Amino acid sequence: MTTLEIEGLTVKRGRSEVLHQVDLVVREGECVCLVGSNGAGKTSLIEGVLGLLPTKAKTLSFQGESLLGVRPWDRVRRGLVVVPQNRDLFAGMTVEENLRLGAIAAGDRTTADTVLAEIYELFPRLAERAEQLAGTLSGGERSMLAIGRGLMSRPKMLVFDEPSLGLAPLVVTSIMRTIARINERGTTVLLVEQNVHQAFALASRAYVLENGVIAGEGPTDELADSELMRRGYLGSAATGGVVTT
Repeated sequence: MTTLEIEGLTVKRGRSEVLHQVDLVVREGECVCLVGSNGAGKTSLIEGVLGLLPTKAKTLSFQGESLLGVRPWDRVRRGLVVVPQNRDLFAGMTVEENLRLGAIAAGDRTTADTVLAEIYELFPRLAERAEQLAGTLSGGERSMLAIGRGLMSRPKMLVFDEPSLGLAPLVVTSIMRTIARINERGTTVLLVEQNVHQAFALASRAYVLENGVIAGEGPTDELADSELMRRGYLGSAATGGVVTT
């Protein structure tokens, strides 16, 4: 079953068209990554899929139902959840209060305690910091909290926007392992990531976005050896380098 299907997607930011006829498919249970340089349009794609920017598309569907005309918060309630690049935490609220907001945003408080226990099992550090203000957490802990809040809504699909950004290498490795566990437990994942080596190690398929268009796609092991990945801003991908975005 296809979880997210995009065909002929065009996205505008202000008066400028920043995405042009983008096609992308994520199937149920997959981990797919989207890579590209700074300004390629990765965040615009996420915001377009969420309904935060004006879009046109031949097809924009989630679990077989069209998203065209659906309000952003209703897309979340359908199970399409984004873990944002800047975390978007409430600094003056505790860790647990931030987590419980995830269940409220999805319109489901009935299973919040059960899901909260699962998140504390996944992130023991969050359980230790449950009564601590989110604004006092380290960068890695804030990333854990942002992921945990997304999981509180029991998403059908999680979209990760640059989860490694600004984190130390050891923390990045830990976060990527956690994303792998989330995917292994059955949650479909779209990983938008600056660290091509880490993204390719995690995902089964990849899309390369360049100047608002899809420049390449395919299985990650094949794409890593392609000419596209050896040139320009993606030249470090095959050797494990980090691409800046």
